Amino acid sequence: MAALVEHMRRMAGNNRWSNDRLYRSVLSLRPGEFAAARTSFFPSIAETLNHILAIDLYYLDALVEGGVGVAAFYDFTPFDDPAALAEAQRLEDERLIAFCAGLSAADMERRVATDRGEAGIFHERIDALLPHLFLHQVHHRGQVHAMLAGTSVKPPQLDEFFLDFDAPLRREEMKRLQLEEQR
Repeated sequence: MAALVEHMRRMAGNNRWSNDRLYRSVLSLRPGEFAAARTSFFPSIAETLNHILAIDLYYLDALVEGGVGVAAFYDFTPFDDPAALAEAQRLEDERLIAFCAGLSAADMERRVATDRGEAGIFHERIDALLPHLFLHQVHHRGQVHAMLAGTSVKPPQLDEFFLDFDAPLRREEMKRLQLEEQR
């Protein structure tokens, strides 16, 4: 289980890094491109990125047993401003990193309540919820990545992890993001 805890910590760091790369591109979009209609699951970059944040808020509330429940999703107010959305996502990414940093091996099997509204309360294991959250983030970031291809901004590289081969290429980003060199 200790290896699984370390993996979750690395995934949280990689999530922060990937979101930073994605948002640096999004913040370079020309006026109108952020909210422009596009072909994807959600019909714009703005709606997709807002969805990622809303789901992050929902699941992190469940993981920290914050008690907000499904209201974290249903009461979410979408951001129209990409810079404000980027900052809100950064804060949530840092909360996720802090949560994962505090995990122990015993926590992996611990169950937390997920409020599914009318469907009821389901108690899920942390070692299932975290991969679900990371997969959700990767899935929708990929959609934003594809949508960026139809804008004035080149999509950033997002398919990297913390490999020794890539370490020299990411050193400055890791330093700027205050992420430990993860190996």
